Amino acid sequence: MIDSAPSILTPWSNFYVIAGSSAGALTGLMFVVITLIADRRAQSTMHDGVSIYSTPTVVHFCTALFVSAVLCAPWHALLPAGIVLGLTGLSGIAYILYLTHRARQLEDYTPDFEDWAWYTSLPLLSYATIAAVALLFLFVPRGALFALGGATLLLISIGIHNAWDIVTFITIDPRGRRMAGTADDEKSTAAGRKR
Repeated sequence: MIDSAPSILTPWSNFYVIAGSSAGALTGLMFVVITLIADRRAQSTMHDGVSIYSTPTVVHFCTALFVSAVLCAPWHALLPAGIVLGLTGLSGIAYILYLTHRARQLEDYTPDFEDWAWYTSLPLLSYATIAAVALLFLFVPRGALFALGGATLLLISIGIHNAWDIVTFITIDPRGRRMAGTADDEKSTAAGRKR
């Protein structure tokens, strides 16, 4: 006999409440951080690179929040939840492939191995797992929930890593000097006002 959705999903409710709350809070924090650093004068050529790397971080957090909400919903059967998760995973895969294409076209920045791993490979693994869960729900629903939990936590971990990476990149340029608001900038501005 196949277990009903409530009997399988109920033990996971605390996990997804915690994961969803964390993803929601981290999404809000990303907005705060981006707002705080927006007033810094960044080079205009960095805009494409930052958008390729910062927006997906918010998408990963939002996906983790969405998956958590889907799993906390009062489903009467696993099939509808599996369909929603399958579409979510497939959308994520398409999004990562699109971002990979855009990252390869960057002229001012060449992604290194760590960038490809954290911004492409690991998110692709997470979204592929979420998509695979849609099929696994039909055959091994309890095992599918462990895979889905791992993919959700991986998305949150990726988001945390990438958010830190983005903030440090925007704040400090490769020469180790702050991009904006440095003492030298303030001195030159003050000197200009005196003249």
